Amino acid sequence: METILRPLIVVGGSVLLTVVIGWATDLLLRKADGRHPETPLWGLLRRARVPYQIVLCTALLRGSYVEAEVFPDHRTGVGRTLTLVLIGSAAWLVIRIAAAVVETSYSRYAHAHAERDPARVRRVRTQVSLIMRVVSAVVGVVAVSSMLLTFPAMRAAGASLLASAGIIGIVAGVAAQSTLGNLFAGFQIAFGDMVRMGDTVVVDGEWGTVEEITLTYLTVRTWDERRITMPVSYFTSKPFENWSRGTPQMTGTVFWHLDHSAPLEAMRERLRDLLRECPAWDGRACNLTVTDTTPNTMEVRALVTAKDADDIWTVRVTVREGMIRFLSDQHPYALPRVNTADAAPRPRRDGLPHARRSPDAEPRRFPGRPTKSL
Repeated sequence: METILRPLIVVGGSVLLTVVIGWATDLLLRKADGRHPETPLWGLLRRARVPYQIVLCTALLRGSYVEAEVFPDHRTGVGRTLTLVLIGSAAWLVIRIAAAVVETSYSRYAHAHAERDPARVRRVRTQVSLIMRVVSAVVGVVAVSSMLLTFPAMRAAGASLLASAGIIGIVAGVAAQSTLGNLFAGFQIAFGDMVRMGDTVVVDGEWGTVEEITLTYLTVRTWDERRITMPVSYFTSKPFENWSRGTPQMTGTVFWHLDHSAPLEAMRERLRDLLRECPAWDGRACNLTVTDTTPNTMEVRALVTAKDADDIWTVRVTVREGMIRFLSDQHPYALPRVNTADAAPRPRRDGLPHARRSPDAEPRRFPGRPTKSL
């Protein structure tokens, strides 16, 4: 009877004590979160409740399973299993706590500088994300190494592994050259302020917003909701456009090919009216000029401004559509057309125009020149 009750009491007591301690800790964190709404730290720490309880329960069982005589015939295996679970849950808990601390620091910084310097906030966000990935990777590697060292065979092989570490390192470096290049490129992007999450970029002719940056790849969300995944080394080896670099304000252009008789002054007035009615226009600048001409048309350019790339697109399409409608309704002669009218006659030296010749008139004959018959 004792062989059954003792394991039940130890295991049940460990689980019950874990639940009570976890509930009490969560209650304290909930009260702290209510008293300090200005910081999200306490609310984020509550997310670590599951690994915290696993660590408590595993530690209690690890310290008492020998006295409890739980599976006495498999004592070594039970102890090693509890040790592996303890190491894994402890690594999980460390990552959750580190994420809560880092996220709290970023939230305070973003709240203080979001309005004054949004570009710097995006830069810090990129750095924080990459730092958390590095921390998670380091903790994971340490946890796996610790788990492997719990096996005697792995400890015995440690000396030979260290002896061959130099050769393995060289071989791994050559084999993973591109991966290591992307890894260092990720650090260069994070701390070199080349591109940040939320930046508007143009890569390979595709316009989009940087959605995710990792240590090895970068994801760009295009305007039509597609995702382009690229290695981070692309941004350190090739030129690209970053429309959010510095300030997000942008200047856009709209072009029309019109007849030479287009009413430019009326178009300038209509452009100002269209921009006043467009909420996306930031009011910084606008003008309308003739930038080129051809024998049949002239090129008219409107220059407009907006606070970011999304708004400049809205302003451009609004101006283009409104001006075409204005010209079609009130000045249709200004639209390009095929000119089939007779050319204006060249004036004579005395200032009078040449008389038009009848198509049935006899052709002029010049001495010494043959007359070509039709």
